[in-house]
Amino acid sequence: MTSLIKKDASGNADNGDANLLINEVVGVPGGIGEAARVGRAAAYDTFLRGLLPARDGVALIAVGGLGRRQCAPYGDLDLVLLHAGVPGTDELAAKVWYPIWDAGLRLDHSVRTVSEALSVAQDDVKVALGLLDARLVAGDQALADALIRTAADHWRRTAVRQLPGLREVTVARWQAHGELAFLLEGDLKEAAGGLRDVGLLRAISAAGITDALRPAVRAAHLRLLDTRDALHQQVGRRVDRLVAQERDGVAALLGLRQLQPGASDAARRPGAVVEDGDALLRRVAGDARTVSHALDDAFRAADRLRSGRSRGGNGAPVRRPVARDVVEHDGELVLARTAIGARPDPSLSLRVAAAAATTRLPIARATCEWLAAYCPPLPAPWPAEARAALTTLLGAGPGLVPAWETCDRYGLVDGWLPEWTRLRSLPQHNPVHRYTLDRHLVQAAHEASRHAREVERPDLLLLGALLHDIGKGLPGDHSTVGVPLAETVATRVGLPAPEVALIGTLVRLHLLLPDVATRRDLTDPVTIASVAEAVGDTCTLDLLHALVRADAAATGPAAWSDWKGRLVAELVARVRTALDTGVLPEPPAPDPALLAGPLPVVHLTGDRVAVAAADRRGLLATVAGCLALHRLEVLSADASVVDGRALVECRVQPRYGLPADPVPLRADLRRAVAGDVSVTQRLRGRALAARGSGAAPRVVWHREAATDAVLLELRAADAAGLLYRVAGALDEAGALVRAARISTLGADVVDAFYLVGGWPDDATRARLEAAVLAAV
Repeated sequence: MTSLIKKDASGNADNGDANLLINEVVGVPGGIGEAARVGRAAAYDTFLRGLLPARDGVALIAVGGLGRRQCAPYGDLDLVLLHAGVPGTDELAAKVWYPIWDAGLRLDHSVRTVSEALSVAQDDVKVALGLLDARLVAGDQALADALIRTAADHWRRTAVRQLPGLREVTVARWQAHGELAFLLEGDLKEAAGGLRDVGLLRAISAAGITDALRPAVRAAHLRLLDTRDALHQQVGRRVDRLVAQERDGVAALLGLRQLQPGASDAARRPGAVVEDGDALLRRVAGDARTVSHALDDAFRAADRLRSGRSRGGNGAPVRRPVARDVVEHDGELVLARTAIGARPDPSLSLRVAAAAATTRLPIARATCEWLAAYCPPLPAPWPAEARAALTTLLGAGPGLVPAWETCDRYGLVDGWLPEWTRLRSLPQHNPVHRYTLDRHLVQAAHEASRHAREVERPDLLLLGALLHDIGKGLPGDHSTVGVPLAETVATRVGLPAPEVALIGTLVRLHLLLPDVATRRDLTDPVTIASVAEAVGDTCTLDLLHALVRADAAATGPAAWSDWKGRLVAELVARVRTALDTGVLPEPPAPDPALLAGPLPVVHLTGDRVAVAAADRRGLLATVAGCLALHRLEVLSADASVVDGRALVECRVQPRYGLPADPVPLRADLRRAVAGDVSVTQRLRGRALAARGSGAAPRVVWHREAATDAVLLELRAADAAGLLYRVAGALDEAGALVRAARISTLGADVVDAFYLVGGWPDDATRARLEAAVLAAV
């Protein structure tokens, strides 16, 4: 057998990793796939049998992966030393456990009698599930059979009562780990739809409640096991989370060097290229969906068996109408008999989905299968009833995601939106995104429903949210590429031409408000005028404002903050004033407190730092460096000169989540702006020690973006003290900065500097650009 043992440079076994597979004595085979897993189990069995002396009344029982003969390359061992009350059990256990630890294996162990094991299983449903996988490795066969047989019989008799508690634990796990089908870096074992859920399906099947392990589930399970095997071998230790940097390597180990059939319809376009890791992520997503749906069905079957809900006087389930052609039957939505008997209208599947979303009841599997087989395709354009059902579905709130996912699983969504095939399970290579593209779009529609009462056209908001990123995965800027795609969908849905154009506008401009709010000076009339011209009217402005909040909420926590929300709201308010009155709002007046009293003046209030000092060059760089010294990130900065006083006002946030101590911060600011050399030296040393890394930085010029300035935009890796270094370089090169805006995008930043003057000379701009890049 080939060992997976790791060795150091001298050839000795490396026992520093707690997840080290096993030493050369055991000789467990590597490899991926069912045969390799069974081979590992056989090697473990051989090793363990040599540890247990032949003795009546003692048995070594494997549970977990070893019990199922599904051993991962770097998995642990779950063992029970079962005994019949014989003396010397503790000494015997030590003779078994210590050689396992010495071999470098992770071990979960217990020593129990049959009655003790059954008692623990009765109190702990997790233990009860573990005993369903129990298998004799060595020792007393009759003793092992007594436990295995009794545990299985006890589970069959009590499973229906124990499943509600197990479901609560399962839901808590899902909330902690998310849904594997939609996560970009999901846990293959613990996330919803992962390997842990397959264990639940196996337990429900063992209880005889329903046939939960259908062929599709078994196939999905084997592929998930293969993926975990490859992940272990790729990383070289036990790990279940499929992180982005390991996806390509895992895909290569699985042979996904070329696109697999069904993995990505988008990639079948001539000349399209799909990375191995993307194909793997799509496959994992499909398998996780299969497992999740099977578990939902199994839990519902258990609920019906336990409660016998909605039974009539004769014991039959009650049928309750919930919408036209849709009734509730035994806790699920099914078609009315009249809908099945007559030729269904094309909008039936959408109406069933809308009913499921609004009532938050699941659609019966047989109903989904019938709709997929017999519901006729929708005509183009859609009838009004279908359009209304889509709006109801998208605006249903929390019920949207499960209803949409069920319909997508049975192919109904592809009938509504043929474009969905390309979007399904499409990864988004951006650290702020937590979901695959399809789930992000549905989640955005759900989030948009929260703002439906704030806009004139909630139906267009919902559809725009569903389609705003439809251009992703295609070459070019997705905001531009997605416009004709979204307009095609809107036309097919049956919207009139002006509304189709508005949907296209929402897609094209869905990033406008956050980009401008975080990268431009909102007091500059040119900023407000340009946004007002692009938006055109207050109806579109309100739709974009609602859409940007929904998009951010559906992206992830890193995509939004109170600060960004305030900036966007301020921009919207100023643009609304311009659209309503035709007059651009006046910039705010300087804080009067900065214009009075002896210099320097330092004000610290919440996230605002304001400084007034004697007029001199380099004040912005000095303040920025001092803030970096105290681990504060600058989000925006404004510099001006009023009545001979230099004013710098910054909005900040703690770099590591802990607020700065205001007493030393205020003292350092006063000393620094007064020219204290010791503070300057501390600033320079700390900033130079914290330089970022990554792709080469880039400078972009915008000549028409400001009233009295030229905009220099720096795109670079984020690093503490970056604003200090760049502002200092600009100052030394003779540029006067009147405002700066900092936008952080994952590990990168886009810093915009408003440089007073026209800067028309190419050579001068080139010299300034070189100075900035050198500072970075």
